Amino acid sequence: MNGFDGVIDLGETVWSQPWGEVRPGYLDAATMGVPMRATREAMRLAVEAWADGEASAAGYGTAVERARAAYARLVGVPRSEVAIGATTSELVGLVAASLPDGSEVLCVEGDFSSVVYPFLQHGHRGVRVRHVPLEALAGSISRGTALVAFSLIQSADGRVADRVAIAEAAHAAGALTLCDTTQATGIHPVDAAEWDLTVCHAYKWLCAPRGAAFLTASPEAAERILPLSAGWYAGEDIWGSTYGPGMALAGSARRFDTSPAWLSWVGAAEALEHFETIDPAAAWSRATGLADDLLFRLDLPPRGQAIIALDDPHEERARVLDAAGIRFARRAGRVRLAFHVWNTRRDLDRVGDAFETAGCLQLA
Repeated sequence: MNGFDGVIDLGETVWSQPWGEVRPGYLDAATMGVPMRATREAMRLAVEAWADGEASAAGYGTAVERARAAYARLVGVPRSEVAIGATTSELVGLVAASLPDGSEVLCVEGDFSSVVYPFLQHGHRGVRVRHVPLEALAGSISRGTALVAFSLIQSADGRVADRVAIAEAAHAAGALTLCDTTQATGIHPVDAAEWDLTVCHAYKWLCAPRGAAFLTASPEAAERILPLSAGWYAGEDIWGSTYGPGMALAGSARRFDTSPAWLSWVGAAEALEHFETIDPAAAWSRATGLADDLLFRLDLPPRGQAIIALDDPHEERARVLDAAGIRFARRAGRVRLAFHVWNTRRDLDRVGDAFETAGCLQLA
């Protein structure tokens, strides 16, 4: 085995405690996280307050600011550099719309579409999107590259980008960096200050409700982005910005805010504040240890990833996992399994036993 057994056995109760009993075999955090008990309770109370006519926009705003502050602390940037939205694609879209005509954007082949599609929409004004393999990304940055847009962890197969090499190459070439940390924040250490811009949706590894997404922007990068979706919530004085014609946007990254989906932020505040108590390096070691132990059982080499994707062109493995009650994802001709902090050795044994019984261990 790979040496993670002691950590896994020792920490199972502590790691899973905030969630309680998670469905056995739930290996799909890369698609959707599982809410903690505190998140469920906070949202239940919020719905009851709404039904009783006791909810208020200002009260929801308090939850937004709790979540913003917690997220800033999680990724290591000042709160003033964090904007909120509902999806990553809308936040990436702000960056795409702000690029000068004729800009070159460098992307990764097969990256998640929210990191790519917003830039492709600007081809009519000469924005060119060049795709390269993940391993070649740093070496493909040139003086002609305006922006490098990539996911820290690839959604399709869990590969981890060489963040240091990419940042250094981009800096040397004078290119901006945009990193999507959606598949990383909550399970992998993230320092958003390493890049000019980051985006993250919190409904996966951070276990928040869908509808809570974040943009971080360094002060220099923020000056190059137009707040095209600005509304009342982007105002310096939020409640003084509910009517025109005057417009006084926030001096911080809040000027990129969109009006929050209220109940999502009630749950997000609880989730993110809990994740502040988790050591991401320890979480990553534990999750990758479980994943590598499964690969060992399948007679495959370790990958050091929390997400593992197994080739499945004829869907034999998918049928076996379905029959065994495993929650997983089908992605790009593979089955994708994602290990989060609530997973245990029982989950990997459930997968290994199912494959062994079905005779699927020999599949590449």
